Amino acid sequence: MKKGKITITITIGLACFILVLIIFMQFKVIYQTDIASIDMMRAEELKTELSSWKSKYEEAEEKYNEISKTLKKYKEESSSGVKTKQNLQEELANLELLLGLTDVEGIGIEIILKDPENIDELEKEKEHTEQRITASELIRIVNFLKDSGAEAISINNQRIVNKTDFAQINDTTYIKINSQMVSAPFTIKAIGDSDYLKASLIGTGYVTKIKDWGQTIDFKESKNIRINKYNGNMDYKYIEN
Repeated sequence: MKKGKITITITIGLACFILVLIIFMQFKVIYQTDIASIDMMRAEELKTELSSWKSKYEEAEEKYNEISKTLKKYKEESSSGVKTKQNLQEELANLELLLGLTDVEGIGIEIILKDPENIDELEKEKEHTEQRITASELIRIVNFLKDSGAEAISINNQRIVNKTDFAQINDTTYIKINSQMVSAPFTIKAIGDSDYLKASLIGTGYVTKIKDWGQTIDFKESKNIRINKYNGNMDYKYIEN
Protein backbone atom coordinates (compact mmCIF):
# COMPACT_ATOMS: atom_id res chain seq x y z
CA MET A 1 0.00 0.00 0.00
CA LYS A 2 2.86 2.36 0.91
CA LYS A 3 4.61 1.58 -2.35
CA GLY A 4 1.44 2.44 -4.28
CA LYS A 5 1.08 5.78 -2.46
CA ILE A 6 4.73 6.63 -3.16
CA THR A 7 4.24 5.88 -6.88
CA ILE A 8 1.11 8.03 -7.06
CA THR A 9 2.84 10.87 -5.16
CA ILE A 10 5.82 10.80 -7.55
CA THR A 11 3.49 10.77 -10.57
CA ILE A 12 1.51 13.74 -9.30
CA GLY A 13 4.71 15.59 -8.38
CA LEU A 14 6.15 15.17 -11.87
CA ALA A 15 2.89 16.25 -13.46
CA CYS A 16 2.74 19.38 -11.30
CA PHE A 17 6.39 20.21 -12.09
CA ILE A 18 5.80 19.93 -15.84
CA LEU A 19 2.61 21.99 -15.70
CA VAL A 20 4.26 24.76 -13.66
CA LEU A 21 7.23 24.75 -16.05
CA ILE A 22 4.82 25.30 -18.95
CA ILE A 23 3.33 28.28 -17.11
CA PHE A 24 6.76 29.92 -16.69
CA MET A 25 7.61 29.29 -20.35
CA GLN A 26 4.34 30.94 -21.45
CA PHE A 27 4.96 34.06 -19.36
CA LYS A 28 8.58 34.17 -20.44
CA VAL A 29 7.42 34.62 -24.01
CA ILE A 30 5.12 37.45 -22.97
CA TYR A 31 7.55 39.51 -20.93
CA GLN A 32 10.59 39.28 -23.22
CA THR A 33 10.56 42.70 -24.91
CA ASP A 34 13.10 44.85 -26.64
CA ILE A 35 12.77 48.35 -25.08
CA ALA A 36 15.26 49.91 -27.48
CA SER A 37 13.32 48.80 -30.51
CA ILE A 38 10.06 50.19 -29.04
CA ASP A 39 11.52 53.70 -29.00
CA MET A 40 12.18 53.47 -32.73
CA MET A 41 8.72 52.23 -33.68
CA ARG A 42 6.21 54.41 -35.43
CA ALA A 43 2.81 54.78 -33.77
CA GLU A 44 1.18 52.29 -36.13
CA GLU A 45 3.91 49.70 -35.59
CA LEU A 46 3.62 50.12 -31.82
CA LYS A 47 -0.14 49.64 -32.01
CA THR A 48 0.35 46.42 -33.98
CA GLU A 49 2.96 45.18 -31.53
CA LEU A 50 0.75 45.95 -28.54
CA SER A 51 -2.08 44.05 -30.18
CA SER A 52 0.26 41.09 -30.62
CA TRP A 53 1.32 41.21 -26.95
CA LYS A 54 -2.31 41.39 -25.87
CA SER A 55 -3.08 38.29 -27.91
CA LYS A 56 -0.13 36.45 -26.37
CA TYR A 57 -1.19 37.51 -22.88
CA GLU A 58 -4.76 36.29 -23.41
CA GLU A 59 -3.43 32.99 -24.74
CA ALA A 60 -1.13 32.60 -21.74
CA GLU A 61 -3.92 33.55 -19.34
CA GLU A 62 -6.18 30.90 -20.88
CA LYS A 63 -3.39 28.32 -20.60
CA TYR A 64 -2.76 29.38 -16.99
CA ASN A 65 -6.42 28.91 -16.08
CA GLU A 66 -6.45 25.50 -17.74
CA ILE A 67 -3.30 24.42 -15.89
CA SER A 68 -4.68 25.78 -12.61
CA LYS A 69 -7.77 23.60 -12.99
CA THR A 70 -5.58 20.58 -13.70
CA LEU A 71 -3.39 21.27 -10.66
CA LYS A 72 -6.50 21.67 -8.52
CA LYS A 73 -7.80 18.35 -9.83
CA TYR A 74 -4.53 16.60 -8.95
CA LYS A 75 -4.52 18.11 -5.46
CA GLU A 76 -8.10 17.02 -4.83
CA GLU A 77 -7.42 13.52 -6.08
CA SER A 78 -4.12 13.17 -4.21
CA SER A 79 -6.13 12.39 -1.09
CA SER A 80 -7.68 9.45 -2.89
CA GLY A 81 -5.00 7.15 -4.30
CA VAL A 82 -7.60 4.84 -5.77
CA LYS A 83 -9.23 7.59 -7.83
CA THR A 84 -5.88 8.86 -9.12
CA LYS A 85 -4.86 5.35 -10.08
CA GLN A 86 -8.18 4.89 -11.85
CA ASN A 87 -7.63 8.07 -13.90
CA LEU A 88 -4.12 6.95 -14.87
CA GLN A 89 -5.48 3.56 -15.92
CA GLU A 90 -8.14 5.24 -18.07
CA GLU A 91 -5.48 7.39 -19.77
CA LEU A 92 -3.38 4.28 -20.38
CA ALA A 93 -6.38 2.48 -21.88
CA ASN A 94 -7.04 5.41 -24.24
CA LEU A 95 -3.39 5.45 -25.28
CA GLU A 96 -3.41 1.71 -25.99
CA LEU A 97 -6.57 2.19 -28.06
CA LEU A 98 -4.89 4.88 -30.16
CA LEU A 99 -1.80 2.71 -30.66
CA GLY A 100 -3.90 -0.26 -31.75
CA LEU A 101 -2.91 -2.41 -28.79
CA THR A 102 -6.46 -3.49 -27.96
CA ASP A 103 -9.13 -5.47 -29.84
CA VAL A 104 -11.86 -3.17 -31.13
CA GLU A 105 -15.36 -3.60 -32.48
CA GLY A 106 -17.83 -1.30 -34.23
CA ILE A 107 -19.71 -0.40 -37.39
CA GLY A 108 -17.81 -0.33 -40.65
CA ILE A 109 -17.10 -2.26 -43.84
CA GLU A 110 -15.34 -5.40 -44.96
CA ILE A 111 -13.62 -5.34 -48.35
CA ILE A 112 -12.70 -8.53 -50.20
CA LEU A 113 -9.99 -7.95 -52.81
CA LYS A 114 -9.01 -10.79 -55.16
CA ASP A 115 -6.40 -11.30 -57.87
CA PRO A 116 -7.58 -11.76 -61.47
CA GLU A 117 -8.66 -15.29 -62.35
CA ASN A 118 -5.92 -17.42 -63.96
CA ILE A 119 -3.37 -14.69 -63.23
CA ASP A 120 -0.51 -17.22 -63.25
CA GLU A 121 -1.28 -18.23 -66.83
CA LEU A 122 -1.86 -14.64 -67.91
CA GLU A 123 1.53 -13.51 -66.54
CA LYS A 124 3.23 -15.95 -68.90
CA GLU A 125 1.93 -13.99 -71.85
CA LYS A 126 3.92 -11.07 -73.19
CA GLU A 127 1.02 -8.64 -73.19
CA HIS A 128 -1.87 -8.53 -70.76
CA THR A 129 -3.70 -5.77 -68.85
CA GLU A 130 -4.41 -7.80 -65.73
CA GLN A 131 -2.15 -7.41 -62.74
CA ARG A 132 -1.70 -9.05 -59.38
CA ILE A 133 -2.50 -7.14 -56.18
CA THR A 134 0.63 -5.35 -54.95
CA ALA A 135 1.83 -3.96 -51.63
CA SER A 136 1.67 -0.41 -52.99
CA GLU A 137 -1.98 -1.00 -53.93
CA LEU A 138 -2.81 -2.09 -50.37
CA ILE A 139 -1.03 0.97 -48.98
CA ARG A 140 -3.07 3.21 -51.25
CA ILE A 141 -6.34 1.60 -50.12
CA VAL A 142 -5.33 2.02 -46.47
CA ASN A 143 -4.60 5.70 -47.06
CA PHE A 144 -7.98 6.20 -48.75
CA LEU A 145 -9.70 4.61 -45.74
CA LYS A 146 -7.71 6.69 -43.23
CA ASP A 147 -8.52 9.90 -45.12
CA SER A 148 -12.23 9.04 -44.92
CA GLY A 149 -12.11 8.68 -41.14
CA ALA A 150 -11.40 4.99 -40.53
CA GLU A 151 -10.66 4.56 -36.82
CA ALA A 152 -9.15 1.07 -37.13
CA ILE A 153 -8.01 -1.01 -40.13
CA SER A 154 -6.76 -4.55 -40.61
CA ILE A 155 -5.70 -6.64 -43.60
CA ASN A 156 -5.95 -10.42 -43.28
CA ASN A 157 -6.16 -9.94 -39.49
CA GLN A 158 -3.00 -7.80 -39.42
CA ARG A 159 -3.78 -4.56 -37.54
CA ILE A 160 -2.59 -1.49 -39.42
CA VAL A 161 -0.76 0.97 -37.13
CA ASN A 162 1.83 3.73 -37.64
CA LYS A 163 4.64 1.16 -37.46
CA THR A 164 3.07 -1.26 -39.95
CA ASP A 165 5.43 -2.26 -42.76
CA PHE A 166 4.40 -3.39 -46.24
CA ALA A 167 6.85 -5.29 -48.44
CA GLN A 168 6.43 -6.92 -51.83
CA ILE A 169 8.12 -10.33 -51.99
CA ASN A 170 9.59 -10.61 -55.49
CA ASP A 171 8.60 -13.54 -57.70
CA THR A 172 6.06 -14.77 -55.15
CA THR A 173 2.37 -14.26 -54.45
CA TYR A 174 3.14 -13.04 -50.93
CA ILE A 175 3.17 -9.59 -49.36
CA LYS A 176 4.66 -8.86 -45.94
CA ILE A 177 2.45 -6.90 -43.53
CA ASN A 178 3.79 -6.35 -40.02
CA SER A 179 6.58 -8.73 -41.11
CA GLN A 180 3.99 -11.50 -41.59
CA MET A 181 3.46 -13.25 -44.94
CA VAL A 182 -0.04 -12.81 -46.40
CA SER A 183 -1.50 -13.42 -49.85
CA ALA A 184 -4.66 -12.86 -51.87
CA PRO A 185 -7.54 -12.85 -51.37
CA PHE A 186 -7.21 -9.88 -49.03
CA THR A 187 -9.85 -9.16 -46.41
CA ILE A 188 -9.66 -5.51 -45.43
CA LYS A 189 -11.68 -4.45 -42.39
CA ALA A 190 -12.29 -0.83 -41.45
CA ILE A 191 -14.28 0.66 -38.57
CA GLY A 192 -15.96 3.96 -39.33
CA ASP A 193 -18.81 5.51 -41.30
CA SER A 194 -19.64 2.91 -43.95
CA ASP A 195 -20.79 5.45 -46.54
CA TYR A 196 -17.64 7.56 -46.22
CA LEU A 197 -15.38 4.50 -46.30
CA LYS A 198 -16.97 3.16 -49.49
CA ALA A 199 -17.00 6.60 -51.11
CA SER A 200 -13.26 6.94 -50.50
CA LEU A 201 -12.69 4.14 -53.02
CA ILE A 202 -15.71 4.36 -55.31
CA GLY A 203 -15.97 8.15 -55.53
CA THR A 204 -12.31 8.58 -56.45
CA GLY A 205 -12.59 6.13 -59.34
CA TYR A 206 -10.16 3.71 -57.72
CA VAL A 207 -12.60 0.79 -57.82
CA THR A 208 -12.86 1.27 -61.59
CA LYS A 209 -9.07 0.99 -61.87
CA ILE A 210 -9.09 -2.16 -59.78
CA LYS A 211 -11.63 -3.74 -62.11
CA ASP A 212 -9.65 -2.62 -65.17
CA TRP A 213 -6.71 -4.59 -63.77
CA GLY A 214 -8.91 -7.69 -63.70
CA GLN A 215 -9.16 -7.74 -59.92
CA THR A 216 -12.46 -8.17 -58.10
CA ILE A 217 -13.58 -6.11 -55.13
CA ASP A 218 -16.65 -6.62 -52.95
CA PHE A 219 -17.99 -4.51 -50.09
CA LYS A 220 -19.92 -5.73 -47.09
CA GLU A 221 -21.33 -3.31 -44.52
CA SER A 222 -21.63 -4.49 -40.94
CA LYS A 223 -22.55 -3.18 -37.50
CA ASN A 224 -20.20 -5.67 -35.91
CA ILE A 225 -16.75 -5.35 -37.45
CA ARG A 226 -14.12 -6.83 -35.13
CA ILE A 227 -10.46 -5.94 -35.54
CA ASN A 228 -7.74 -7.65 -33.52
CA LYS A 229 -5.01 -5.75 -31.73
CA TYR A 230 -1.51 -5.18 -33.11
CA ASN A 231 0.80 -7.96 -31.94
CA GLY A 232 4.10 -6.63 -33.25
CA ASN A 233 6.94 -4.96 -31.39
CA MET A 234 6.26 -1.34 -30.36
CA ASP A 235 9.78 -0.66 -29.07
CA TYR A 236 11.66 2.37 -30.45
CA LYS A 237 15.45 2.22 -30.85
CA TYR A 238 16.32 5.88 -31.31
CA ILE A 239 13.56 7.95 -29.69
CA GLU A 240 14.54 9.08 -26.18
CA ASN A 241 11.99 9.40 -23.38
